[in-house]
Amino acid sequence: MSATALEVSGVSKRYEIGHLAKADTLVETLAGGLGALRRRLRGRRLQREEFWALRDVGFSVETGEIVGIVGRNGAGKSTLLKILSRITEPTTGRISLHGRVASLLEVGTGFHPELSGRENIFLNGAILGMSRAEIRRKFDEIVAFSEVERFIDTPVKRYSSGMYVRLAFSVAAHLDPEILIVDEVLAVGDASFQRKCLGKVRDVSRGGRTALLVSHNLGVISSLCNRCVWLDQGRLNAVGGAGEIVRRYLAFTEFPQDGRLELAAIERPAPHAERLRITAAEWLDSPALVQGRDSRLRIHFEARQEVSEASLAVGFSRPDGTRLLTYETDYTNRQTPRLRAGQRGWVEFTLPSVPLSADTYLLDLGAKSGLFHDLDYLPGCAQVEIRPGPDTHPRIVKQGWSVRLDAAVRWGEGGAA
Repeated sequence: MSATALEVSGVSKRYEIGHLAKADTLVETLAGGLGALRRRLRGRRLQREEFWALRDVGFSVETGEIVGIVGRNGAGKSTLLKILSRITEPTTGRISLHGRVASLLEVGTGFHPELSGRENIFLNGAILGMSRAEIRRKFDEIVAFSEVERFIDTPVKRYSSGMYVRLAFSVAAHLDPEILIVDEVLAVGDASFQRKCLGKVRDVSRGGRTALLVSHNLGVISSLCNRCVWLDQGRLNAVGGAGEIVRRYLAFTEFPQDGRLELAAIERPAPHAERLRITAAEWLDSPALVQGRDSRLRIHFEARQEVSEASLAVGFSRPDGTRLLTYETDYTNRQTPRLRAGQRGWVEFTLPSVPLSADTYLLDLGAKSGLFHDLDYLPGCAQVEIRPGPDTHPRIVKQGWSVRLDAAVRWGEGGAA
C-alpha cells in the first residue's frame, strides 16, 4: 500500500441555495421537483444564490496517521468528509484514496426501529460494507463492546438513546478499513463508553491504519491526533502538528479589542439558524472577566420567522469542550417575548461573579424554543479569559460539573444586529 493514504488536491464544493439546486440523492431530486412544480403553479420564482462550502482545499495524509480537522461551525469540515466518503462529489478538484474506506458520519444510519438489535447488527454491518461471514465472526465482540447484551433481541425502538448509539457505534467501530473517517461520533454514550470509543480509534493507528477525525472536543484532537487541518469559512487555514494548530485555533477565537464578536456570517448546518440567528456577542465591560466582579454580555439576534417562547443561553466550557456552567434566560421561568419575523433584538446577561478559577475558557452561545438548542447553536465560538480579582475565595465550579446558574436578564429590540 502507498505511503500516502489519501491526497486532496484543489477541492471545492459549491451549493446553490434559495432555488432548485442540483440534487445529490434520489430523495432530494423528488422533493426538489415537487417544490418546483408548486412554485410554478403559484407563479413564484426563487432567487439564485451560490454558497461555496469549500474553496481550493488541498493536503495529504500519510499511512498510519490520525489527522484531526478543526474549525468553527460552517467551516466545511463535514462537507470535506462527505466528499472523502464519496457521499457527494466535489465541484472542482481531485481526491486520491489508497485503501478500503469506512465512514462514521452519522451513527445509526440504516438502523430499522422495528428490527431487533441482533437483526440491526447484520443490516447495518452490510450497509457499512461488511460481509455476512465477517459480521458473524465479530458478532459477540460487537455486542460485548456495546454493553446491550440483555436487550440484543429487543426491537431497537424500545432502546434508550444511549443504548441505540452505543450499538450503532459498536457496529461501525468493528470495521477493518485502511482509512477510517470519523465525524463527531466520539461523544456518544456516557463517560466510560466514550473512553472505550477513544481507545478504539487509538487502535486504528497502532494497527498501521489511517484516520481522519472531526471533533469540537479539542482535548480529543490534541491527545489522539498526530497532525491537524484547520478550515475557516471553507478555506484551508493551516496544516501542522495537532498541539500547535489547536493552540493557534484557540488564539484565533479571542474576542476583538472592542469586545464585539460578529457571528452573522458563520454558516450553520441545517436546521440551525433558519428561524433565528445569533448575529453578534459583545462584552459591555471588558472581554476579560475578573473574579468577584459582575460582567455584562449582550447577545444580538435576528428572528427570521415568528418565534414564541425563545430562550437564549450562555455557556462556559473547558478547551476540551467539557461544559462547566450555563446561564439561560428561561432558568427562572421568566416570560420571554414573542418574536416576529424580521425582528432584530438583543438579550443582555449580567453574570454575577462567574464562579470559575482564573484560566481561559470557551464561550458557547445557543438559542432554543424547547428543551434543545434547536434555533441556533455556536459552541466554542470564542475564548474568554478569567483573571484573578478581589474575591480571594471565589465559589469555584469543579471540573467535570455542568451547572445552571441564575443571571439578571434584560431584553431589548433593535440595535445593530
